[in-house]
Amino acid sequence: MITITILKEKSGNIIGLHTLGHAGFAEYGEDIVCAAVSMLVINTINSLDILLRESFECTQDEEKGIINLHFNQIPSDNAKLLMDSMILGLKEVKKQYGKKYILLKFEEV
Repeated sequence: MITITILKEKSGNIIGLHTLGHAGFAEYGEDIVCAAVSMLVINTINSLDILLRESFECTQDEEKGIINLHFNQIPSDNAKLLMDSMILGLKEVKKQYGKKYILLKFEEV
């Protein structure tokens, strides 16, 4: 199962995300759920970096299915839109393939 935790401040601002694990929908290289989640998360991070030049720290461990993103400052409105779009996509993947493969949660920090 992939666990995606969206980190928010009390004010509601998203300040980061953590992903952990692999979906287990199919064998490595054929897992469309893992591929969909990876594409949504990685494309969002690349867009934050290349298109918006947001300031953040990012680490990953492909083998363990870990991607950690932490904004260095309050994200811009455009960054918030990209994060909301990613969350929308993740919810749709979860809706399509079920709770067995994806856990999407929100944590106030």
